[in-house]
Amino acid sequence: MITALAVLAALLVLLVLLLAVPLELAFRCEGLEAFRGEVALGWLFGLVRLRTRLPRPGPSRAAALAPGKRKKRRERNRQAPHGNVMAVLRDAAFRRRVVRLLKDMFAALRVQPFRLYVRLGLGDPADTGRLWAILGPLNALAQNVRNAQLRLEPDFSEPELRFNAEGRLKIVPLRHLALVIAFALSPASLRAWRTLRGGGA
Repeated sequence: MITALAVLAALLVLLVLLLAVPLELAFRCEGLEAFRGEVALGWLFGLVRLRTRLPRPGPSRAAALAPGKRKKRRERNRQAPHGNVMAVLRDAAFRRRVVRLLKDMFAALRVQPFRLYVRLGLGDPADTGRLWAILGPLNALAQNVRNAQLRLEPDFSEPELRFNAEGRLKIVPLRHLALVIAFALSPASLRAWRTLRGGGA
């Protein structure tokens, strides 16, 4: 019994040490319909190196449906799930918690040049406005991040997602894992999860 606990403790310590080793990430991606992307990963101070091309997104299932079926699918999507997402976005406490998480994640990054351009619209001005309440502060936040250029633009008239990103980041996985766990267990996140599951606020 004692031996098993000692082995478990040793494995846990080893896992923590591995997660504390910085991870270097270099990436470049752009477009959506004509998507192109590449990621290079370095770990254990350069002993582990991986490079891969990001897969191009395939046609969505909605695009493959006949017009009549697409209409029925859109009608179903307007029901509870979409309403639940909007209810979560209307939760001011959850929006503040998401903004705080994003700020903490940015602060924990070591940025070595990073550039991101995103134009995003949900097709409905009110829904886009609620989403912008979360994403908008990132524009101001990016001005305080060294070596980072971040530009986010809302599209209040059409559903749209267009982006261009490239950069090099150094990440300590243990630090970001702790931030994500704290976010997931926060009261605002638990309440949002219940809302998404249909349980209400």
